[in-house]
Amino acid sequence: MSWHTKPSSTSRVPVSATPFVNAAQKERWTREILPRYAQSQGALMPILHEVQHEHRCIPLQAMVEIAAFLGIHPAQVFDTVSFYEEFHAEKVGKCVIGVCQSIACEVCNHKEILDRVRTRLGIEPHETTADGRFTLLSMECLGSCDTAPVALFGETLHENLTVAKLDALLDEAVRNVDAGH
Repeated sequence: MSWHTKPSSTSRVPVSATPFVNAAQKERWTREILPRYAQSQGALMPILHEVQHEHRCIPLQAMVEIAAFLGIHPAQVFDTVSFYEEFHAEKVGKCVIGVCQSIACEVCNHKEILDRVRTRLGIEPHETTADGRFTLLSMECLGSCDTAPVALFGETLHENLTVAKLDALLDEAVRNVDAGH
């Protein structure tokens, strides 16, 4: 295996004509979010959550715009986005399904749950269906070891999963995505 380097000093961030951070957001963030924190960097996580919720990802351009707003380096924003599993630099599906793979879930047969989602959706972990409807993630820990195995559907945690429960959740997720929810 070899490492392939990229010429990062000369790489260009693709720029959209429409900014990801607009004047109304900046005004609201200044009024509602920044006062909660001793330093502007403290507002980074809630701002990232908001941008991702709106765009289903946090593109590089958005990271640069957020950094400029907060007065921090873009690398600090990128470091945060790349560190936390809940943030995505590339667009995810309308419904994100995260299957926990912690040791507790592993002992409680999370592989059966993960394999069922893979089979039903026809994708591997960290892939999105071709139609952009679903993204499958394998996640390190969802913090519910006593109710393993668990999975997130969007922002809702589902506990004590069985294949039957999972199939019902997948059927419901398909209906919701098809209905535009």
